[in-house]
Amino acid sequence: MTRETGTDDTDGGSDIDESTESEAAERRAQPNVPEIGRDEQPSIFVPDDGEGTDAEADARTETRTATDGGRAADDAATNGGRAADDAATDGGVESATGGSDSRELDPQTYDPIDVFPEGELDLRDGADSCYKCTSCDTSCPVAEVDDEFPGPKFQGPEQWRLKRKDDADIDESISSCSNCMRCDDACPSGVPLSQMHNEARGQFVEEQMEKLSVEYVRNRILANYRTSARLASMVPRLSSFAMNFGPARWVMDKTLGIPKEREFPEFATTTFREWWRDRGGAQVSNPDKRVAYFHGCYSNYNTPEVGKAMVRVYEQFGYEVMVPPQKCSGTPMFANGMLKDARRHAVTNVENLVEAIGDGADVIASCTSCSMSLRQEYPELFDIHGIEDVSDHTFEALEYLRIHEDLTGALEEASPDDERSYAYHAPCHARNQGLSRQAVETFRDVDGVTMEDVGDSCSGISGTYGWKSEKYEKSMEIGEEMFHHMEDAEGEVGMTECPTCAMQMEHGTGYEIEHPLQLLEDTLVA
Repeated sequence: MTRETGTDDTDGGSDIDESTESEAAERRAQPNVPEIGRDEQPSIFVPDDGEGTDAEADARTETRTATDGGRAADDAATNGGRAADDAATDGGVESATGGSDSRELDPQTYDPIDVFPEGELDLRDGADSCYKCTSCDTSCPVAEVDDEFPGPKFQGPEQWRLKRKDDADIDESISSCSNCMRCDDACPSGVPLSQMHNEARGQFVEEQMEKLSVEYVRNRILANYRTSARLASMVPRLSSFAMNFGPARWVMDKTLGIPKEREFPEFATTTFREWWRDRGGAQVSNPDKRVAYFHGCYSNYNTPEVGKAMVRVYEQFGYEVMVPPQKCSGTPMFANGMLKDARRHAVTNVENLVEAIGDGADVIASCTSCSMSLRQEYPELFDIHGIEDVSDHTFEALEYLRIHEDLTGALEEASPDDERSYAYHAPCHARNQGLSRQAVETFRDVDGVTMEDVGDSCSGISGTYGWKSEKYEKSMEIGEEMFHHMEDAEGEVGMTECPTCAMQMEHGTGYEIEHPLQLLEDTLVA
């Protein structure tokens, strides 16, 4: 509906068009026809404080005069100032704004009402931002294959509201969330869905899960992979054989709920940190270009070749690499609701990484789940001194080189020894950081390299989700689309930045899997 100006350009606007006045009167008489300046009301509910001062009454009268075309002034003149008494919200409650249409807010005249009492993590603003568009639900890989899973919208803002009441329990379906965090990327309103899921999962585990149950024991073992890997790496060959021995896998399936179909990754005979110590640490000294490498558990105990590639590539570009003391990033702990364990690890990591940052280094992670944890989940869930500094200074390894170095120019002058074709899968945690195309874009113009993106589907394993017997079939169903795309790709070598995605890719296709840093090393490092 367009509003008439009521002026005549010919005579300077002195006359008001009668038809316009008639139309305006008709609009005022019609219900449910909103009009700016007439129907907009402040949405503040306040207790009755009394009538207010004469000055406030005058302000209210002036406001009504401006917004209602002079009607308030006429009422005030006719009724002896009764308009000042009538300027109230619904039910006769005096308006905190000094009148139903006032734009000025006086905080002294009202008391806000806390509909939801604050807790350790107050996500009221985030919950209010959800307008139930279901974008998160349609992007959720678990909801796509599990009819009993209610989806991120319920697990996030709806459950958050429910659990603000003291008598409401967390729905146990929260344990089916894989923590892929695709819902964060899908939400158009910036609702902190994964933060809500992490808080709810932590509360469910802490208050409702039986601590002597097989499920809790299994989840705790999976969440604390660093502990298991550290023990296994003491006798790596024996550990690799024993954990993949058929009868042993059958026993673990029946007793712990770890699927017998999964092949355990082999443990390195020399961990990355042992290699780093034996080589004498950094081979480049450059206080102007320093990075602190957060290698994570998997690159240390299972695939040290990824960490070695990272060091050699960065030293090729003149960086001094630091490898500070560190523990698990906490990603598997977040996924299993073990927030106390995650916090203990985070305290150590933040303390040592902040020290490295103070020495002029940025933090580099070769695992996108680790970089996601340091960047987003740490500051969302923990209040640790220096945690924002760690978040602000953390980058994924390939991302950092693309930002600070002429990687394209360097690759134009080099090429691998032989032609190679790769089927690239972008991990969900890479997508959430805006890194879904970085490997394809980096290598697409390199002579002798073919890089084919196998689509935006989730691999299905989602860290520890696919390592649970009751979730195994669902994880394979989620990954089916990726498997098909990989089989149709030109290459028979897979590529991804996530170690658990690499497990799933190899498990579902039999392909050898590499990290982008390994291809960079082969291409750039003599």
